[in-house]
Amino acid sequence: MNLEQTVSENVETGFRQSDIFIEKWEREILKKLACKVAELANKPEMEVKRTLWLRHNKLQTLQPVVFCDPENGWNEIITDAQIQCQSKLACRWEMNLRKEIFWGEEMGDDRPVEPFFNVPYTVSADDWGLEIVRHKVDQQGSFSWDAPIRDYEKDLKKLHPLTFEIDWATTNRCLDMAREIFDGILTVKLKGCWWWSMGVTYPAILLRGMENVFMDFMMFPDEIKAMMSIISQGFMNKLDYLEQNNLLSLNNDGTYVGSGGYGYIDSLPQPDFKGNVRCCDMWGFTESQETVGVGSDMYEEFIFPYEKPIMDRFGLTCYGCCEPLNSRWHIVKQHHNLRRVSCSAWADYELMAEYLSNNYIASVKPSPADLAIPDINKDAIRKKIHDILNTMKGCVIEFIMKDNHTIANRPENVVAWTKIAKEEVAKFMEKS
Repeated sequence: MNLEQTVSENVETGFRQSDIFIEKWEREILKKLACKVAELANKPEMEVKRTLWLRHNKLQTLQPVVFCDPENGWNEIITDAQIQCQSKLACRWEMNLRKEIFWGEEMGDDRPVEPFFNVPYTVSADDWGLEIVRHKVDQQGSFSWDAPIRDYEKDLKKLHPLTFEIDWATTNRCLDMAREIFDGILTVKLKGCWWWSMGVTYPAILLRGMENVFMDFMMFPDEIKAMMSIISQGFMNKLDYLEQNNLLSLNNDGTYVGSGGYGYIDSLPQPDFKGNVRCCDMWGFTESQETVGVGSDMYEEFIFPYEKPIMDRFGLTCYGCCEPLNSRWHIVKQHHNLRRVSCSAWADYELMAEYLSNNYIASVKPSPADLAIPDINKDAIRKKIHDILNTMKGCVIEFIMKDNHTIANRPENVVAWTKIAKEEVAKFMEKS
């Protein structure tokens, strides 16, 4: 089955109408799992974790937070042999519930289990007016593609701000079915997670191609700016539509925000909030990890001006993913209400500690390669975490294990990593 996994929960936002069918015996399996999730969510330790995230996001504690989501490694933790359901929708929901149970019983990190079951909207892919043909390479998610903008003069005029369509029939059927199954066990919510990132460079590279974009900074500067402007405005138009039609959902709770961390915060929504969620009531997020090889001057000229209007709309913001930000921090720090800043495995932690201090959340991403081998080097993992804690002492730190493509079919790898991280955090706090 190998269900696709990302740290932002589901890749798919929904299913076709023909997929919305769950057998009676599958419903009983899902109900039993949901009861276990509800039991875990109501444990006192979960409230302790929620409070920790709240204080962490408010910059009120220097106690580092630990969160582990092994992404595609989940398929090696919860295997096909464990999935009992057979229909497509039931399998997806079973996987989601089993992940919650693993987090609550075995992972050992600071992520709370919540008594909710979120149903996403079923929507079409973003349409920019040009077809991006993808060629799947392997089961882990990699692909090649045909970038449709080959000639700016001919093709740029075909590009338009994105459009999308909501399949209401399928969305509502999913919601009704979830309520039928989980009523009285978990609170079922229709929750739109309409984006992981609103960074402008990923769609630009899909439309133009990686090498072309890098060359365009020098050879076609006006044209690439025109493309970035269309993409930026496209995201702005999408946000307008979502706001005007009350389709946004608050993410100030146990919702994954940015490229690491959870959104628990009591300063959102805004004081004048009356029920219709606006961007200013939410966390926002952009990044530009594809431009890791681009100098800060080019980033400032070609990327930042098209990210900033998007970020300016949100109440609190997160920035960055895999790209090291130390060389462009002087630009990134200009983003509106910036709170969570990625410190990837390639970042200069000493510099980032100086830049961030206790004024921002340092979202530290240790290398997932440490968990990709059968016999992990626990001493090396411990030393890395120990060194980061000492280097970034005085910062508001969160350790985020993500981006795993494999954990070598060893679920115990993620449990061991989390245990080591928590032990080092405990030692660090004893000394502080």
